[in-house]
Amino acid sequence: MSDPVMLITGASRGIGAATARVAAAAGYRLALLARSADALTALVDEIGAAKALALPCDITSWPDLTAIVQQVEDHFGRLDVAFANAAMSVPSSFLGTSGAEPEKWRDMVLTNVYGAAITARAVLPALTRTKGHLLLTGSNAGRGIRPGNLYSATKWAVTGMAQNIRAECVGTGVRVTLIQPGMVETEMTAATLDVPKLHPEDIANAVLYAVNQPPTVDVNELTIRPTGQHPNR
Repeated sequence: MSDPVMLITGASRGIGAATARVAAAAGYRLALLARSADALTALVDEIGAAKALALPCDITSWPDLTAIVQQVEDHFGRLDVAFANAAMSVPSSFLGTSGAEPEKWRDMVLTNVYGAAITARAVLPALTRTKGHLLLTGSNAGRGIRPGNLYSATKWAVTGMAQNIRAECVGTGVRVTLIQPGMVETEMTAATLDVPKLHPEDIANAVLYAVNQPPTVDVNELTIRPTGQHPNR
């Protein structure tokens, strides 16, 4: 088959699952990554096993990621788009007046920063072979000040990472896009009430907008906010 192939981390819910549905409708075959294959069962059934492959993966594990990228190329014959989307959030306070205890920060930093970095490192050799596209999920929180917010700092890191990856990929034909959502209606934001929120499908449509540009167009950053979002969110 010649249909393009998209790999999505954090694919079992929220932005990842929405992107999988929109990409499948656009003709992509899909490699869907999540911590548990069971979490992907319903989505694979919905899209169809002929087009979607469920791949359990710890995205903070370099051996897991390299093995999966090889599995994707073996199964589908190519990799055209990789969406480093997996992330998590815990509340934090550097003064210690609120939020989770520091030991609980570790997984967030590893997932959001290290996980995104090694996902990029694992997929880029395959993407150079297809002159493909790497996308990373950043955040509006990664472009502004959020008092005491370590999650925001991890997304600042992703902002810089995306720029540095794009710079290194010059001359390879690989395009790099940083997707920066505002408040999105997901499990991560469920406790934030009475504010405007985007739907995950809004972000999925932004992903497809970026990848559907002509090969000569590299959309480096997309910032998507719900209408009326507070400037400090």
